Amino acid sequence: MAMEFQLAGFGGQGIMVMGQVMCYAGLENEGKHVSWFPSYGAEMRGGTANCAVVVSDEEIGSPVIGKPDAIVVMNNPSLLKFEKDVKPGGHLFVNSTLVDRKPSRDDINIVNIPANDIANELGSGRVANMVILGAVVAKTDVVKLDSVKEALKAHLPKRHHKLLPMNYEALDKGAELVKG
Repeated sequence: MAMEFQLAGFGGQGIMVMGQVMCYAGLENEGKHVSWFPSYGAEMRGGTANCAVVVSDEEIGSPVIGKPDAIVVMNNPSLLKFEKDVKPGGHLFVNSTLVDRKPSRDDINIVNIPANDIANELGSGRVANMVILGAVVAKTDVVKLDSVKEALKAHLPKRHHKLLPMNYEALDKGAELVKG
């Protein structure tokens, strides 16, 4: 089984990190096949950023995706650009703190996550990406949440390991929002 994801937002929102951590979790901790295909706008921080992620039990023929199973949009421009691409019955994860427009489709599962609000309550807006990632992992079962935490610890530079507890809490908060 393969699952395809499109993650999108502004540069600086941790879009690429989200995709990489998901891939590391699948590859290193669960023995899955993965692909990560980044795309940047003309600018870096503040410009557009998105990545395609595929996590599969079998070999992946191409990193290019057509109709993703799930899309994460962290801002309005990302919603406008990618909403149409979610496959019918798929998931659209919306950072409802920053996206003030309602998705127009009724054939997909819309998951509103106030990621920046939760991240700020935890002490840093920089963990909004981990809030959303926790929700994505819990809702789609693409990888286990513990695998994501292990991957984050393995790939976060040692000098930032003091931030692991806040990142873990952000992942947990996101996962809690979609359970039930």
